[in-house]
Amino acid sequence: MTIANTEQVSIKALAWDIAADIYFPPGFDATQKYATIISAHPVGSCKEQTSGNVYGTALAAEGFVVIAFDASFQGASGGEPRALEDPTLRVQDFSYVIDYLVTLPYVDENRIGALGICGGGGYAVNATMTERRIKAIGTVTGANYGRAIREAGSNHDPISALEAMAAQRTAEARGAALRVDDALPSSPDQARAMGLTDIDVVEATEYYRTDRGRKPNGVNLSIFSRSATAVGWDAFDRAEVLLTQPLCIVVGDKPGAFGAYRSGLELYGRAASKDKELVVAEGWSHYDLYDQPEPVKIALDHLVPFYKQHL
Repeated sequence: MTIANTEQVSIKALAWDIAADIYFPPGFDATQKYATIISAHPVGSCKEQTSGNVYGTALAAEGFVVIAFDASFQGASGGEPRALEDPTLRVQDFSYVIDYLVTLPYVDENRIGALGICGGGGYAVNATMTERRIKAIGTVTGANYGRAIREAGSNHDPISALEAMAAQRTAEARGAALRVDDALPSSPDQARAMGLTDIDVVEATEYYRTDRGRKPNGVNLSIFSRSATAVGWDAFDRAEVLLTQPLCIVVGDKPGAFGAYRSGLELYGRAASKDKELVVAEGWSHYDLYDQPEPVKIALDHLVPFYKQHL
């Protein structure tokens, strides 16, 4: 049986389908069993960006089957309303993907791992705590989306944010248009004109709003009135009890507003995993680890042997 290096598949969720790309290793043989890694994209991203085209391709080249998927309600996946960023649903996506993987004859169900980038890292960690079919977890500049949204804005006032979300949801229930927020300026020039200086925001704009990383489905949109769940959610809740699988954390040492450096140190300290590693890529930032050759190599130099050992 000959299968292309990449295959597009559709995975059943609750009442919609999840779109995913499977990356196959060189010399793939469908009669054999393979260790398989689920790769989760950042908040506002899509599978064609860093989770698939960068890390999916690289890990497949090392002998793994890799499946990169679009979150429900986002990208090429189904679900309405569009641009919904609900942590509880994003965590459930991992189980739907695993339900699909265990039906594939070439996937070794006892060697399934997860990788999450940015917000996908927080989601992957949270999923791994209760999804025991995940045997090893890696994160690249993993961020805790719940904390990031609680701290969003200059006043760091989550109660005021929740009140505004409640009022907007009531208005929408009565017929008002959905408020769909764009997380980023339209271009680096606009970011400069707005006086934005935080390294994460500036580099996110450079990545998502230029040819460097721009993809049609990487739109960075979210529905404001449906963000209340995220305000009360924490990616690492009970990690000191439930996160026992082997863990590899990769972060850059240039901290920014999205909090990945702080989250990496916190997760390393809290995780119950007996086998855990914290890799700090010195001199590199959050978005360098998305696609820049040297920091990506640093990440892969640790992730590849980690997955080979534990899967």
